[in-house]
Amino acid sequence: MIDLHTHTLFSDGALLPSELVCRTKAAGYEAIAITDHCDFSNLDFVIKRIKRITKILSSEYGIKVIAGTEITYVPPVYISKAVSLARKLGAGIVVVHGESPVEPVPIGTNKAGILAGCDILAHPGFITEEDVILAAKKNVYLEITTRRGHKKGNLHVASLSLRLGASMVLNTDTHEPEDLLDLKKINDTLKSAGISKDYLKTMTDNSRRLLR
Repeated sequence: MIDLHTHTLFSDGALLPSELVCRTKAAGYEAIAITDHCDFSNLDFVIKRIKRITKILSSEYGIKVIAGTEITYVPPVYISKAVSLARKLGAGIVVVHGESPVEPVPIGTNKAGILAGCDILAHPGFITEEDVILAAKKNVYLEITTRRGHKKGNLHVASLSLRLGASMVLNTDTHEPEDLLDLKKINDTLKSAGISKDYLKTMTDNSRRLLR
């Protein structure tokens, strides 16, 4: 299992990075990205501190640990600048917090994240066909999420992505231990999103591409 969207107590998660990684190892993960919520106020602080421990955790637990970030609630006009700064600071995975159906994310965030060349557009809700086509063109991965609330958009995202050729990844948006992946959660999420179990391999391969 690979999960490229998780949080620690460096934002609104419940766990230290060390405990999160230890728990993912116990759950059978092969790789994880720690992507705490960031804007311009904390990008440098968070990314540098997560990077400080990733090599140790990867070595000790035998799974790949990536320091990333989730650009969150940044006004759309500034998202490109935030994505560029995150990469300069060493973020290995840059997620943009998409227009979830259960949060007042600024309209235009989905498109701005795609145009900025983020790696993953998280829980993009009822994303437009135009933006899905743009994501396919820009090679931005659209997230299918196991996260409560956010997953209300999964069926819409999956349907458009499969029809229009956009690539998808499966993530948890983990904040607490019980959010981590297991087989039942994976199968239930795929079923509710109208995605065949066979397609899970494609989604996992997509995640592996982002790790290279």
